[in-house]
Amino acid sequence: MKRSLRQVLLVGAVATVVAASVAVVPLVQANAAAACAPAWSASAVYVKDNVVSYQAHNYTAKWWTTNEVPTASGQWGVWADNGACGGGTTPTTPPVTSNPPTSNPPTSQPPTQPGGKAVVGYFAEWGVYARNYHVKNIVTSGSASKLTHILYAFGNTSGGNCSIGDSYADYDKAYTAADSVDGVADTWDAGALRGNFNQLRKLKRLYPNIKVIWSFGGWTWSGGFTQAAANPTGFANSCYNLVKDSRWADVFDGIDIDWEYPNACGLSCDASGPASYNNVISALRNKFGSSFLITSAISADGSNGGKLDAADYASGIAKLNLVFPMTYDYFGAFAPQGPTAPHSPLNSYTGIPTQGFWSDAAIQKLKSKGVPANKMLLGIGFYGRGWTGVTQTAPGGTATGAAPGTYEAGIEDYKVLKNSCPPTGTVGGTSYSKCGSNWWSYDTPSTIAGKMTYAKNQGLGGAFFWEFSGDTSNGELITAIKNGLA
Repeated sequence: MKRSLRQVLLVGAVATVVAASVAVVPLVQANAAAACAPAWSASAVYVKDNVVSYQAHNYTAKWWTTNEVPTASGQWGVWADNGACGGGTTPTTPPVTSNPPTSNPPTSQPPTQPGGKAVVGYFAEWGVYARNYHVKNIVTSGSASKLTHILYAFGNTSGGNCSIGDSYADYDKAYTAADSVDGVADTWDAGALRGNFNQLRKLKRLYPNIKVIWSFGGWTWSGGFTQAAANPTGFANSCYNLVKDSRWADVFDGIDIDWEYPNACGLSCDASGPASYNNVISALRNKFGSSFLITSAISADGSNGGKLDAADYASGIAKLNLVFPMTYDYFGAFAPQGPTAPHSPLNSYTGIPTQGFWSDAAIQKLKSKGVPANKMLLGIGFYGRGWTGVTQTAPGGTATGAAPGTYEAGIEDYKVLKNSCPPTGTVGGTSYSKCGSNWWSYDTPSTIAGKMTYAKNQGLGGAFFWEFSGDTSNGELITAIKNGLA
């Protein structure tokens, strides 16, 4: 993705995923006797340490799950086989089946989002500066109750190792009582955790369903992945030691790899080969084990021979819990003379500048490679991209450069654009607007509703967005995502 936003801001954010409300099966502890536990049901939701019986065996859930057949669990599976039990039972609801993918994925996969659709949001560590956006704003905007996961962006990859991105924002900045999630000021006691990490810890105490995932790389900090690919085990060890640091180990439920791009070019070029992505993901899974969340933001280039064809994504994705094709930033003022085009089209349209540069093209390409639909999330940008010097209202016009933006030319938050340049038309499933000589494209609650319908129809696992601070103070866009996925 050509994220000039990331170039300037060190692109990072935290994504959160929202699960639909479902009844949780009463807990049956794993130390149950050899008698058969209640029968597994495809329609039930199970949490960690629930025990079920299936085909005369008892199984214990390692984490939250639904509709995952116990006998299908392998090394990365959710169910641990406790052995035979007396008096086997059969499931009360037959398991859901699906057509096999066109390629041959591994026989077992880590779990995807359990029960309901995921709503994942990026939290940018640098947002605490000029943007004045803090973890508390996730609560006051009403977003926290709609999330399932937060992606905290970004950690660095310097020297082929996971490393801290901004130590002050991450764990040193002191919050007053007024700015703190729970109304309690940070302390300067020896060893006390402060900064975003402590605020996320407090957020999780208030909203224990939210999972926090530390994202590494991004547009600016992907250069270290080339060295990581040369020593995947060393990279995985460095990530484990950092994420599991005793000062904040309880904050993070997972790690996210945002490599832009394996065996292709982003801000820098990588030539580590098509197997490198899978090698890095495999090393992380081996190090972190089966119960830790591992996710990845990947290219959404749906063109023939493009970035999704440059690396063996399918094999790596098989080890992931969720994958985030970045279905935005397709077009923008990084091509200063245009042609004007929406940066996040869902579908193609007559005159689109580049074939395969729309969301559905990426989703269908990944499906054709054997990536399960329910592991993929659709990406939404909480910002617009725009040009100036434009005379044509419809897409396809020429321009003289990037439209002015609050933090960077060519980019503006939705919360600003909705008032300063309201939509004048739609194309490719997203909106565009022309105000004076400026031309912008961005998603609105209405176009997000259409995209969420698409996500449900395609069987996707939910949606993710970049990033919290672009939304309104009352969370218009995340509300549209949550409602659209319901």
